[in-house]
Amino acid sequence: LSLAASAGVLLGGCATTNPQDPFEKFNRPVFAFNDAVDRVALKPAATAYKKVLPSFVQTGVSNFFGNLSDIWSGANNLMQGKGEAGMTDFTRFTLNTTFGLAGLLDIASEAGLQKHNEDFGQTLGYWGMPSGPYFVLPLLGPSTVRDTAALPLDMAADPWSHVDPTATRNWGTGLRIIDKRAVLLEASDLVESAALGDRYVFIRDGY
Repeated sequence: LSLAASAGVLLGGCATTNPQDPFEKFNRPVFAFNDAVDRVALKPAATAYKKVLPSFVQTGVSNFFGNLSDIWSGANNLMQGKGEAGMTDFTRFTLNTTFGLAGLLDIASEAGLQKHNEDFGQTLGYWGMPSGPYFVLPLLGPSTVRDTAALPLDMAADPWSHVDPTATRNWGTGLRIIDKRAVLLEASDLVESAALGDRYVFIRDGY
């Protein structure tokens, strides 16, 4: 919450007439920076990744990191009072880790256990905290003030952030980012073809 308050103070001079985007004067340059990084580095890397690696390898990478995310999803479901969903998440993690080759295989989904995607921002929202204005994070992209405030805890709760040695953690993080960008290639191409005017406004309104 203090991070959200700090963001409001720091960006207080960035107000515009758009009530949904009072930080537009800050958000637009960050959006332009993110867009440049994506065009120069992320999208080319993701395109090569998708072309070079066999689909089963890409699926394994997505499954592995998705399996780790089930732990925090389960915790957030429990914090939201969703006991059944939380237990499903922890059961998914247990099954996929033990019988799914450390999560490379998603046997839990095949067994009918639904995957959830929950974070602390959603938990704050469940307990009544408003999302706040639109906010663009450097490298991470579109968000809200509430989700930005929740981000440090989300990052600290990510099991991969505690992997040693550091080199392994960094390589894995890079692979994770490229894999996520590869999944979004078709969607981003659609956005680029659909956004005939102001891409910033198009993406903001879509978000």
